[in-house]
Amino acid sequence: MLFEQILFFAVGLGALAGALGVVVIRNPFYSVLSLVVHLISLAVLFLLLRAEFLAAAQVVVYAGAVMVLYVFVVAYVGGSDSPLGPEGGRLGRIGPLFAGALFLELSVAIIGSSLGALDTRGPDVAATFGSPGEIGRLLLTKFLLPFEIASFLLLIAAVGAVVLARKRRGLEEPADAVSVADVLREGARP
Repeated sequence: MLFEQILFFAVGLGALAGALGVVVIRNPFYSVLSLVVHLISLAVLFLLLRAEFLAAAQVVVYAGAVMVLYVFVVAYVGGSDSPLGPEGGRLGRIGPLFAGALFLELSVAIIGSSLGALDTRGPDVAATFGSPGEIGRLLLTKFLLPFEIASFLLLIAAVGAVVLARKRRGLEEPADAVSVADVLREGARP
């Protein structure tokens, strides 16, 4: 029990440090690596909560596949030598305001929650709750539309990163190149 408590606080600090590193580190590559540390720390926290499937999915899907995609996009796009936005812009000045609002919201949520339930056993759930079969059934029935929308948004983000990288590096299309937009425009004309 003492080992679990020590591990919880150590991994919790690792998750916070990883999340803070994502925001603070200016180099995009190291920022992505900091996100990997954060996601692996979350996987260990899921293990402490006896959610083995979520921990495995966290490592395989997020820390594995999605982070590899991010690393390739960062390596392809580059950009560590150019600033992300104008220095001293308005958005940079309102950042602490948003951070304070988020802190206030989280404080109200924590104080207003039922902290008395911390020493209880918790809710009674079925034995199949959280199993891979149950999660798969829910993803393919009740949550099919949000699941497909999320995958479509990831595809759009990857294609958008490649298009932005081409424009940023000054790569011009060949004169005989045909884009998807050109084909769709030609097909729509009577």
